[in-house]
Amino acid sequence: MSGGLELRVDPPVAPLWQRRAITVRGAAPGALVTIRATTRRSGGDWAAQASYLADADGRIDLDRDAPVSGDFRTADAMGLCWAQRREPGTSGPAEPLDVGESLVTRLHAREEPGTGLPELGDTGARGAEAHAELVQQLLVPGVERRELRHDGLVGTLFRPTGPGPFPTAIVLNGSGGGINEARAAQYAARGIQALALGYFRAPGLPEYLSRTPLEYFERAIEFVRDGLDPAGGAPIVTGQSRGGELSLLLAARFPERILAIAGFVPGAYVFGAQGAADPAEGWDGPSWTHGGEPLEHLWHDNAEVEWQPWNDEPPPTRHADVYVDGLRDRRLALASRIPIERFAGPVAFVSGLDDRAWPSSGASRMALASLARHGHRAERLHLDYEDAGHGIGLPHLPSTDIERVHPVSGVRYSNGGTPRGNARAGADSFEQICAFIHRAAAA
Repeated sequence: MSGGLELRVDPPVAPLWQRRAITVRGAAPGALVTIRATTRRSGGDWAAQASYLADADGRIDLDRDAPVSGDFRTADAMGLCWAQRREPGTSGPAEPLDVGESLVTRLHAREEPGTGLPELGDTGARGAEAHAELVQQLLVPGVERRELRHDGLVGTLFRPTGPGPFPTAIVLNGSGGGINEARAAQYAARGIQALALGYFRAPGLPEYLSRTPLEYFERAIEFVRDGLDPAGGAPIVTGQSRGGELSLLLAARFPERILAIAGFVPGAYVFGAQGAADPAEGWDGPSWTHGGEPLEHLWHDNAEVEWQPWNDEPPPTRHADVYVDGLRDRRLALASRIPIERFAGPVAFVSGLDDRAWPSSGASRMALASLARHGHRAERLHLDYEDAGHGIGLPHLPSTDIERVHPVSGVRYSNGGTPRGNARAGADSFEQICAFIHRAAAA
């Protein structure tokens, strides 16, 4: 702090999911104060900046006061986190790669010289500066992290503090593959035992999604049931994108072994391997097998599909949608539909109304409608967010990376949504899905 300006973060150190209060005191009355937030990530710095108008007492509350200029224009202290973009020379994702390292955001506040209430008759702000840090913990104190390499399973287990038994979730990534340790670690910070399970693009596993055996997940379910003492006697399966599709598929295939599912931006049909395909198989090769046989999927010799977007092929018209075209092959749609009505447990879906990767909102509604038609009696929760797209991630991480390059195929695509819409969906859905998991385990 210098020149009387004070910048405060409360609390300065906390789990990633926790909101912070950010305030400024000691500014010249009516002065413009610019706050810049910079976070070092694996590929370099990400930053966001916004300018605020101090009140007559020289104070700013970022949850009360909207910026007058900058990278976001809404009263939200966490905007300095979710509105961040890559600085020049930075590459790589915003998502944390190492949960053992906290994210440290450096905040710098500066009065804009000469600004302030002109009727006071003085020289106005003199350019005072202040600094603070905001630390986001991925792995909170007391949570145990343990790598799993058992019976061919590859993942990481996060166990909360305490004796248990705990609600227990199997956390599945999407078409980028890998092991979603960051989400599992945040669940553990909320009293949920979480197994982040890899199924491709992880050590010792295939590089591609193509022909992934469902028996692999069957073994994971039994590992949780027999070895982890899950509250309620069985795991909750939760996944994102292809992992969301997989959550529905596992619930339909093994309905008695799963307690509940929570699908983030899911599909309601079995799809081909698409952008995560082994090049030797192609986009229209199978994603999943069972008993050594491929599961029927919507792209298998679909009579109504004459184009596909997973190799940068442009759509034939502005409104073309391969997910709509595919459903016109009625025989194949029936054969590839996931019969979620076989599952009697609690179901939650998180989707974005502006999902540009695939129609997760429509898929969620289709699945919920099927459950309702078949007399499903357990909880059905649908969190469907306006201005959110396919990239509904963890709370308070940058949500600006909307136009992306697929990590497997290298093809450019859009997740859709707006930074603000995606950020709100990420924060709200995390809270609501944590509560859903606890309710499901206690039922």
